[in-house]
Amino acid sequence: MNAGSKADTKRQSKFSSLMADPIAAISFADPHADPYGHMGLVRNPDGSVTRQFEHPKTPVSSYDGSPILLVKDVPINQSKNTGARIFLPKEALESFPGRKLPLLIYFHSGGFVILSVATTGFDDFHRALATEVPFVVVSIEHRLAPEHRLPAAYEDCLEALHWIKNSQDEWLEKYADLSNSFLMGSSSGGNIAYHVGLSASSCVDDLKPLNIKGLILHQAFFGGNKRTESELRALNDTFIPPCVTDVLWELSLPVGADRDHEFSNPVLSIKPGQFDQIKALGWKILMAGYENDALFDRQFEIAKMLEGEGVPVVTNFVEGGYHGIDMFESTKTKVLCEVVKEFIISFVTTA
Repeated sequence: MNAGSKADTKRQSKFSSLMADPIAAISFADPHADPYGHMGLVRNPDGSVTRQFEHPKTPVSSYDGSPILLVKDVPINQSKNTGARIFLPKEALESFPGRKLPLLIYFHSGGFVILSVATTGFDDFHRALATEVPFVVVSIEHRLAPEHRLPAAYEDCLEALHWIKNSQDEWLEKYADLSNSFLMGSSSGGNIAYHVGLSASSCVDDLKPLNIKGLILHQAFFGGNKRTESELRALNDTFIPPCVTDVLWELSLPVGADRDHEFSNPVLSIKPGQFDQIKALGWKILMAGYENDALFDRQFEIAKMLEGEGVPVVTNFVEGGYHGIDMFESTKTKVLCEVVKEFIISFVTTA
């Protein structure tokens, strides 16, 4: 068995352990034969999809009695069925009222099409971000494509920022330092953090007292029509090969758009002065990823583009790995948390 096959087997084993047996069997249909079925979807003749199952979710009640964490769900826009899951480290209660924790506004993965803030596979990741950095974490529930194509997710997440700044939620008021806030996303959530960050940079006065200091793009999901070298290397991947990401873009981009659309391939759509406000605000962008990720070349290209535009970028690109490794392997989760922690501390030491 080669290294790639071993990695695929490890990922599938970890993911399958989170699911009931029949669901796991559907989830790992051959992606090359049926990329929709691989994600638990059936494509209908009219272009819509039927969801074969709901990925397992962890109820808030499962955190009852946790010695380190308090968790609750809150609605944001009930007409859109959007909301947030808030993770509050208990150390915030112990340090109150003397010290508040930084606020992390997190956008989950799932290719804009599947998964949610409550997806069981995200439990350890949320817990680690909240307790090991630590942060008050607000993980945003946005609408999914294809029922709600982009820019719906961007709009929902920007709306969430306004909800946070106006929120009278006790946890946010007492324990979160809104003046020390960061946007972070994994995979498609990293794409959201990029686009929502750009939008937020143009309306910072409207968002006060929420003060965003930086963006964290974690294995961010970007695309394009022409295959990159890292995508070509992943053609035979059995977990998330390019044929699967192609389908995710097909389902999430505006109808008729291709993968060179600005939502998926922003490098092709740079406008003069587009990043001037981000630079003026002193924001920094952390980009984290792995070289064996099929999306690596896209992430690297975005980092180089941002650097070329004069945006302060911190890169943490690591050899090996695969897409989603920080969700599946606890040792990697801890390393990522340390990288994020160093990034946050840098704002204090350079202030």
